[in-house]
Amino acid sequence: MAVIVVAVLVFSLGDDDESTTSVPTDAATEKASQGEKQEPQGERADLLRFQLDDRSTVGITNIWAVWTIKNSSNKKSDYSWEWEAVDASGTRLANGTQWETSVQPGQTARGEYPTTLKTAKGVELNVTSFNRTAS
Repeated sequence: MAVIVVAVLVFSLGDDDESTTSVPTDAATEKASQGEKQEPQGERADLLRFQLDDRSTVGITNIWAVWTIKNSSNKKSDYSWEWEAVDASGTRLANGTQWETSVQPGQTARGEYPTTLKTAKGVELNVTSFNRTAS
């Protein structure tokens, strides 16, 4: 009986995930469809894609963070997440906070935001916190 109460409390408190996780990529989705475990779970799984898009041309640096969110809940939701871009040595090159608001149940939202990064090569994006709230 105590295990059921604890499980209910854990699920009812929500998923304010404060751990740093790598962002989902197309490769991670591919692996999950082949039967491997897909990370992350819970609300964080609504962030289907979060990656860098290098739009640089003719020597002009133009790197954007792009994302896709799908609301898997049954309520209209607002999303916010913090992220960091780190190089291979672990040095933080950039960080930011993104928002996606009023996403209807089952709806997919796409967004983009410019960064100050000078290159996307060898740069990894990590989500350092993620939150979904009913709006």
